[in-house]
Order: sequence, then structure tokens, then C-alpha cells
Amino acid sequence: MRTVAGLVLRRLATLIPLMLGVILFIFVVLALAPNSAAVYALGDAATPQQIAAFDHAHGLDRPLLVRYAAFLGDLLNGDLGTTYTLNQPVGSIIGQALPVTLQLTGLGVLGAVLVALVLGVVAALYRDRWPDQLIRAVSVAGIAMPSFWLAILLIQRLSTIGGGPFPSGHYIAPADSFAGWIESMALPAIALAVPVGCGLARVVRTSMVEELDRDYVRTAIGAGLPPVVVVGRNVLRNALVTPLTALGLQIGYLIGGAVIIEAIFSLPGMGTQIMAAVQQNDIGLARGVVITIALAFIVVNLVVDLLYLVLNPRLRGAH
Repeated sequence: MRTVAGLVLRRLATLIPLMLGVILFIFVVLALAPNSAAVYALGDAATPQQIAAFDHAHGLDRPLLVRYAAFLGDLLNGDLGTTYTLNQPVGSIIGQALPVTLQLTGLGVLGAVLVALVLGVVAALYRDRWPDQLIRAVSVAGIAMPSFWLAILLIQRLSTIGGGPFPSGHYIAPADSFAGWIESMALPAIALAVPVGCGLARVVRTSMVEELDRDYVRTAIGAGLPPVVVVGRNVLRNALVTPLTALGLQIGYLIGGAVIIEAIFSLPGMGTQIMAAVQQNDIGLARGVVITIALAFIVVNLVVDLLYLVLNPRLRGAH
């Protein structure tokens, strides 16, 4: 337990400078953007005096390091600032949009894991036979299929627009109707999960094949243990270490893909807010949304890293 606790503390210690570096990078990049937020907010007819007053009111006329220090201090207090165009708290906007993105990302992860496990395990158990060949072709097709193209195809074929049973273009909160929430999120989750799940299926298949060839598997089966027990209790758990690492690397793709899928399906998530920030040239909103997504990505990868330590006792022993 002390070893695990020490590893967790070391991971958390590296998390803080990483977050500070990410926040600094995002802040500097957006602060150096050539477009003027004041011109967009006030209009092209704004006078130099009005632009100067706008910049002073939002602290845009201060040195960059001073602005960063002030923003970081507010961020530590849970304040992401205000939008430049509507003068609304960025935190309240993100508080409404982030749950939608997390719901879609969570469903995408669940769907990707189910696809990867089913395809990967079946392909490994029937390696070099026709089920393996068929799954290999399906996996390659799924990997090559862009999520946004799959989303458009699903809308045309399975949504109410194309005569299908699933709604498209609106979001139903789970608190209002759980069944309605499932229906409104089904197509976006499928579009997000299929490419990632097909890619992970290849990793699961390779890991399973390597594990099935180990001596302990042949010994356990030769001792009379049912193959189902050996595969389910030992092989699958040991083989999931590498796919879990690959899944952690795919979390960023899922979050970024969720942003695009939200725009296609008109879901009120972080993607909608990014689109609004770009269209309105609202650096304050864009900064808050991008930082939130980046920090969420870092935290999720930390969780995956810790799960990797739990599933791999040899790695714990090495530390």
C-alpha cells in the first residue's frame, strides 16, 4: 500500500506543473491572436477611445505577464473570467455545457470499449480463421471511417430526418427523461465510439494472442480448468494492460471528436461554445473552454495511468 501511495503522490506532483504549463501555453497563444475582441464586440464603427475603454475594462491593456498572473489567481479561486461579448461568467456557461460533453465522451468510451472487447477477443480466439479475417476487415474499415462522416451517415439513415427512429438536432437531459436522453445521445455516441473501438480492437486482439501463447495458459488448460475460466479470469485481465494504455491515449481523440460531433448533432456542449467563441471572436470564452478541455484530458490520463499501475503489479514493483 505504501508503494502505491507513493506512486500516486509522485503522479500528482507532476500534475501541477503540467497543468500550469498548459494554462500558460493556451493563455499566451490566445492573447497573441491578431483579431481584436473590442472591434467585434463594439462594431467596426467603434472609435479609438471606445476600443481603449473596452481594453481597459477587460484588462487587455496590461502587460501579458500581469494579465496571466491575474487570470491564474482568479482561476485558483474558481473564476474563469467573463465573456467579452455578452459579459457573462465563463464558469456558468461551461457549467451548463461541460456535462453534455462529459456524457457524450463517457458514452463514447463505453461504446468503444464494448466494440474493442467483442471484436478483439473473438478475433484472438479464432485467430487466422474466417471470424478473425472478417473482424480484421471490419476494424480497418472502422479505423478509416472519419467520425464526422459516420455522424452524417447516421443522421441520413437512422435519424428522424431520414425516416429512422432516433431524434437528431436536440438534447434531452437525463433528469427530464432517461429514455429520451438515450435516444438523443445514441447516434452521437455511435459516431464517436466506432472509429476508436475498431482501433482498440486491433490492440486487444494482439494482446490476447500474446497472452494465449504463454506457458501458464497451456498449463492451466492442461490441468483441467475450463478454457472459459482461464480466458476470463487470467488471460483477459493480463491482456488489458496494453489496451488500457492505448485507451488513455485515445481519450484526447474522444474529447476532441465529441466537440465536432456536438456541432453536427446540435448538442449544447463544449463544441457549441467553441463554435460560438470563434464566431464572436470571444477570447475569454475560448480560453475558458479550451483550458477546461485540456485539464479534463490531463486528469483523465492521470486516472488511466493509475489504473495501469493497479493492473500491472510488475510496474509497481519496479518503482
